[in-house]
Amino acid sequence: MTTITAEMVKTLREKSGAGMMDCKKALSETNGDIEAAIDWLRAKGIAKADKKSGRTAAEGLIGIASMGHKAVVVEINSETDFVARNDAFQDLVRGVAQVALSTDGSVDAISAAAYPATGKSVSDSIKDAIATIGENMTLRRAAMLEVEHGVVATYVHNAAGDGIGKLGVLVALKSVGDKAVLTSIGRQVAMHIAATNPLAVRAEEVDPAVAERERAVFIEQSRASGKPDNIIEKMVDGRMRKFFEEVALLSQSFVINPDLTVAAAIKEAEKEAGAAIEVVGMARLLLGEGVEKEETDFAAEVAAVAKK
Repeated sequence: MTTITAEMVKTLREKSGAGMMDCKKALSETNGDIEAAIDWLRAKGIAKADKKSGRTAAEGLIGIASMGHKAVVVEINSETDFVARNDAFQDLVRGVAQVALSTDGSVDAISAAAYPATGKSVSDSIKDAIATIGENMTLRRAAMLEVEHGVVATYVHNAAGDGIGKLGVLVALKSVGDKAVLTSIGRQVAMHIAATNPLAVRAEEVDPAVAERERAVFIEQSRASGKPDNIIEKMVDGRMRKFFEEVALLSQSFVINPDLTVAAAIKEAEKEAGAAIEVVGMARLLLGEGVEKEETDFAAEVAAVAKK
């Protein structure tokens, strides 16, 4: 009986992308034969796909695709960053982003759309990938922006390859101006959005519930000063104006040139573009945002596998 070492498990995991315990089991069943173990994992994977779907998937990749005056950003989660570096998973993310361009951009529509590489739906293709790669995956979020005239600029931060990374941004600019200029300023604004995470394009578009919560906090803080109500009201109004300046895209200081607001930078670009430019939408997806991750000790996991 061949002794299954941690190094053998690591090698199989790198080749197959499967989970560590699955790799350990596969090697035990095939007497340490790596290629046979890969086949064993493929044969057994489909039966385990549904069981794996209960695991937390908070890693993965953001994918972006664009065509004409339209662009989409999707988030596909996996359980580990290791799988996010798997070529098959990266191809899946790119492929789903491309498919999303032919839909309305909703998760339901993308999931039901045909995935050309498999001839199945996106949902079924992801399920097949779960079986092959050995980790739970899910299409969690998606956003689409489109303009009749202008550009939808894109930016991927911490890129893992062409069109994929950990943070994706879309920004839609409505304009009949020069496309090259629009693309350039659009990308800069997208980078700004990646860095500052504005809540809305304009102050009046900030979620009223969010603004009301801020106002309530400012009122309580101002009351602690002991000043009369009419003074407190002015203090709160001033702090709310500052709040909107900080969270609304167009009033923020432009990260590319802090001497200008984003609105002023766009106004400068209009001169070169030869036409007015209006920001009509934005989308920013940060990988795993809002997902409660299960903390694991990878070194301890390796040691545990080696001992079994």
